Amino acid sequence: MLSFHRRLALVHFVVIVAVLILAGFAGYWGLYRAVHGQLDAALLALAESEAALLAESPSQPITIHEVPAGPVPPSFARLDRLLQVIDADGQVLAHSVNLGSARLPAPPALLERITAGETVFETLPHFGEEPTRMVSVPVRVHGTQLAIQVAGSLDDVNKVMRSASLLFIAMGLALILAVGTAGAVLTRRVFRTIDEVVRQARHIGEASLSERLRHPGTQDEMGRLVGTLNEMLDRLEQSFEIQRRFTSDASHELRSPLSRLRTELEVTLRRPRESAEYVETLRSCLDEVERLTLLVEELLTLARLDADQQQEPLQPLVLNPVVEEVVRRLEPVAQEHRVEIIFEASPPMSVRISQGALSLVVANLLDNALKFSPPGGQVRIRLATEGNEAVISVSDQGPGIRVEELPHVFERFYRGTNARADGTPGVGLGLALAQAVVHYQKGRIMASNCPEGGTKFFVHLPLTGRNGLDVSRDS
Repeated sequence: MLSFHRRLALVHFVVIVAVLILAGFAGYWGLYRAVHGQLDAALLALAESEAALLAESPSQPITIHEVPAGPVPPSFARLDRLLQVIDADGQVLAHSVNLGSARLPAPPALLERITAGETVFETLPHFGEEPTRMVSVPVRVHGTQLAIQVAGSLDDVNKVMRSASLLFIAMGLALILAVGTAGAVLTRRVFRTIDEVVRQARHIGEASLSERLRHPGTQDEMGRLVGTLNEMLDRLEQSFEIQRRFTSDASHELRSPLSRLRTELEVTLRRPRESAEYVETLRSCLDEVERLTLLVEELLTLARLDADQQQEPLQPLVLNPVVEEVVRRLEPVAQEHRVEIIFEASPPMSVRISQGALSLVVANLLDNALKFSPPGGQVRIRLATEGNEAVISVSDQGPGIRVEELPHVFERFYRGTNARADGTPGVGLGLALAQAVVHYQKGRIMASNCPEGGTKFFVHLPLTGRNGLDVSRDS
């Protein structure tokens, strides 16, 4: 099968040839009509002139005016023209000297058309040595129906058409050669650039995603194509880097509890121990297993969100009771940290989100706030509306987040300086999981430091109307 390059060149050549052939035929037909029209006009003008001369001298015998009357220059219009005057029966009443003994044809069909008052043009292919064009014009002289016939050679017309044909053919071939060559050169140049882009793209692999395609330096189609491909490579490199870092961090987070679990079991089995020691060891191992289970569940949830495989149906859900239930569930944790949870009630508001997803987001934000709140502090959760969005805000009275760390708090396995310094439990997936869930629900999540101290998180979700449709979409 022909390559796209060759198919494009072939189609270009065929289209050019077809256009030139059509243009040549149109030009040839126009020229043919023009030169034949000029000859017919000249013959008709001479016939009408002869008819006018006959009408001016009704008392004179019918003759052909070979030479103009009076001292005027000779008429070139009559030099190569054959003239003849016939009556209604086709009898020749007068003819020009250059006709000699020959007579212009006047068949019955022509006489009928002349008698009907019709001016008749016709071509005589076998009259004399050359093809001849003839016009027959009806006139009335002395009350008698006559006809003036004027004929002229088509040789000059045919020569003009032959010369024009050769000129059209030569110009067409020259145009086909020029346009075809130009099209082939341009196509080859364009596809040479594309081939170079393909060659560079094949060289870029997973281990060399930092490389980029060489930009041609222009803002044409090729420049935009290369720019778009480089932007795609930027996104791929970023995604691969995130996945690589995610895999490394996940491996590390899984390795640490597994190592601790193995070490604790090996130490316990080195010598016989009392039952109470075995129970204590098993409880410690159970804590590690629960931590591993939570970590694996969070990783699986993130993987499903990344692959867009969450199967929970999205239905209108009232926020208030779900948030209240999460607050009640985490109340024992707050009491353990000696932190007060304050929930500011608000009118009911509905959003399109699954109950499990909303509970997960609120629970992660509250759990994060409880971890960093000092004993005796407060965690405040508030529901409000802003425009067409429901806003859930969770604030604490902890140490806050460093300004340079704020852009990274939602990254996976990221733990700020305060969390690492204080030994706060966690693996750095809670906020990343909350962000992934909120984005999956077409919402937004943000973090900022409070002026009076502590951190405040905002979750924005589109409100739904009574018909279950998003208010923002309806408006």
